[in-house]
Amino acid sequence: MLHVLAVDDEVPALEELAYLLRRDPRVSEVWTATDGAQALLDIDRALEEGRPLDAVFLDIGMPGLDGVAIARVVSRFARPPTVVFVTAHEDHAVDAFSLHAADYVLKPVHPERLAEAVRRVAAASHRAGDTAERTAASPPEEAAQAASGPPDEVICVELAGVTRFVQRSEVLYAEAHGDYARLHTPSATHLVRTSLTALEERWGDAGFVRIHRTYLVALRQVRELRMGAGQACVRVGDELLPVSRRHIRQVRDLLARPAGTRRSEGPRPGAVPATAAQSLPRTFPDRRGAR
Repeated sequence: MLHVLAVDDEVPALEELAYLLRRDPRVSEVWTATDGAQALLDIDRALEEGRPLDAVFLDIGMPGLDGVAIARVVSRFARPPTVVFVTAHEDHAVDAFSLHAADYVLKPVHPERLAEAVRRVAAASHRAGDTAERTAASPPEEAAQAASGPPDEVICVELAGVTRFVQRSEVLYAEAHGDYARLHTPSATHLVRTSLTALEERWGDAGFVRIHRTYLVALRQVRELRMGAGQACVRVGDELLPVSRRHIRQVRDLLARPAGTRRSEGPRPGAVPATAAQSLPRTFPDRRGAR
């Protein structure tokens, strides 16, 4: 059962949002605030009194402290509540992306759309609870590793006026498109407004590694490493992606490690391939023409 805070400076909109949240059987308690300062005071009071707070449903366009500013403050908490933006503005999805918001609901709020946002919050709360239980039940060294692992990230993707949310854990690999990056998942591809270099810096601790100037791959998704005739490639899903010469040693080293320790930290000497090496023709398929 979820405990949530709804924040909106327009009282009718706030009352409607709180009403719809209270109707959801997964929500047990709803507090409300009509401005950013009150919201932060309510959050601080809840934390001080030890009351649970699972999520904050935030309007963006508020006087004083707007929703984005509140979300930035909340994101610095040791155990931050999940943030859902509820707004009439479509042009803040990039801010939601950078602040790891669970969802981005446009006004007027429809009950079915809000129910989906609550489902995302419940799923995030469930994952956080599972992580806490595993950490408490693990030996000290395993607990430290679980605590240091990065949480999943939600990426906002805009297409034809529709904002979709993609979990980082769904991404097989990312492909450079100038100042943009194309995220490849098992079911679709999504173009996002960030560079491959920026993703490499943010996702290195989550097991993503640069294999080529054009590709960043999730190591856990690599099924084969093929080497031969001075060339190399990896199989990710149904795709063969080239590995540039400057990245071969690092990729081999990381793939040789146990799955739980595969983070992009640079190469170590003495690594061996994760799978048996296979011969390659002098060129291998790269349908996108990257070299």
